[in-house]
Amino acid sequence: MDNRLTVARRELASLRSEKTIVLAILIQLFVAAFSSFLAVGLVSLYDPGSVSNGFVVEFAVTGEASDDIEPVIEAEDGWRAVEYGSYETALRSFERGEVHAVLRVERGPAGRAQVDAIAPDGNVRTTLVVTQIKNVVEAFERTERGRLSSRLTRQPVELPGDAPASPYFSFTYTVLVPLLTFLPIFVSGSIAVDAIAEEYDRGTLELLRVTPLTATDIVDGKLLAMGILAPAQAGAWLALLSFNGTAIANPVEILVLVAGVSVGVVTLGATTALAFRERKQAQFLFSMGVLVAFSATYLLPESPPNAVAKLAIGSPTRATHLAVGAYVLVSLVAFVALRRVVAGRGLGE
Repeated sequence: MDNRLTVARRELASLRSEKTIVLAILIQLFVAAFSSFLAVGLVSLYDPGSVSNGFVVEFAVTGEASDDIEPVIEAEDGWRAVEYGSYETALRSFERGEVHAVLRVERGPAGRAQVDAIAPDGNVRTTLVVTQIKNVVEAFERTERGRLSSRLTRQPVELPGDAPASPYFSFTYTVLVPLLTFLPIFVSGSIAVDAIAEEYDRGTLELLRVTPLTATDIVDGKLLAMGILAPAQAGAWLALLSFNGTAIANPVEILVLVAGVSVGVVTLGATTALAFRERKQAQFLFSMGVLVAFSATYLLPESPPNAVAKLAIGSPTRATHLAVGAYVLVSLVAFVALRRVVAGRGLGE
């Protein structure tokens, strides 16, 4: 065990000279430390309509069915409808900046409504206006469905109502917390690829072979250093989030999940480096492998980001706890399999 710790300390000490890794850690630290301030700006990208700050979007409405969409627009405080007799007049008003968007509503032969929308191009408010156009069309669609419900031959299942929820709450627990917990894992896996591939590139592996270290000692030490790096970072980020007022439930189980996934990702990185040895090729294949594997988890009942979000909010289900155990078990099995391969074949020439 002392030999493995020696290798691990050597790897951690060498990270201080890796400017890219240090910069990545500092960026994560900045996001976590100032999460309460950054959340406002980030939520504006995640949900532009949530940060309108009383901004009223004025829609120029025209067309045969403009009278039908006008009440829908006027029902919301943040929308205002300005009716025009012709599309050309509405368009000229839009070009002069008197309204923010144009909605032309026409009726088809079967009574269906067709909405043509025009939004500003390249304006600072473009994203917000486009978002509000989408909301107007969705509200108009619901109104039309209700108006035409008498034509249905079968009653459809009622849609659940919109639950009131803060976009800041949704963004923090579904985006920010999973990002800060899993980004260190991917960084650790990438470092593991470099740590092994560079031994081949520099020829320093020969020096390690003349020491009392075995092949498994070398691999175990490198994986130990990279494996503990991600949980340590994730724990620090969760502590900073809590300090900034973001309550994190079940932090221990979150760190167990991070540690388990970290073992799996680092093992994948080491396996790729040992198989291909050339740094650029190994990094590319590792990145693609992680992308495919991580995307595939969304097909499972509980993906790692969803599990972290539920644990952080404090509403985990039995499936969440089982998923945590399953991810840890799969990662440990992969690690044991790699050790056996290394013990049987060594590190090669």
